[in-house]
Amino acid sequence: MNDHASIAYPLNDFYQRNGELLPPLDEFEAERIPEPYKSLLVHENDMTSTLEDFHEGTIHLRIVSKLQRGDEYFREVALLVEGSEKPVEFGAIRIDLALFPESARRQILEERWPLGHILKEHKINFVSQPRGFLRVASDKLINSVLNLTGAHLLYGRRNTLSTIGGKSLAEIVEILPPAAKESK
Repeated sequence: MNDHASIAYPLNDFYQRNGELLPPLDEFEAERIPEPYKSLLVHENDMTSTLEDFHEGTIHLRIVSKLQRGDEYFREVALLVEGSEKPVEFGAIRIDLALFPESARRQILEERWPLGHILKEHKINFVSQPRGFLRVASDKLINSVLNLTGAHLLYGRRNTLSTIGGKSLAEIVEILPPAAKESK
């Protein structure tokens, strides 16, 4: 279907399925990402914990779209700060449900908490490996999810969460809104 090695995978899958073109994006060197985005993106932690620390609040998710094929579960989400409901990330993720215990799988499919929250709660050991960083021009979908108007250049990353044994738990594209600096 799509190039799984792409910096935009699995986001490119959603756009292709919807017959839409990906917004302009390019791979971006980590050193060139401005703060606070650099601190929020260039690390080997899960994004949920990083955003909860930065925004000093619990993060939950809102589903934008989803698809399940067997044990492969795909979703596009907004990560929101509990209470204010401020969007702090637009993400696209592919999760291999077969690699999770039943209780964690059930919680993933309940669609309330981000994967990072579930991994922590279920004490599932994982390795976070950013595959690259990107700069993307916001489009109608991204603006809608992040409550933006107009054109914005946004920063994000492609990340893989793996088991300690190297099996891919999840492939993720994580895009931050431009107001991250003013959020704290």
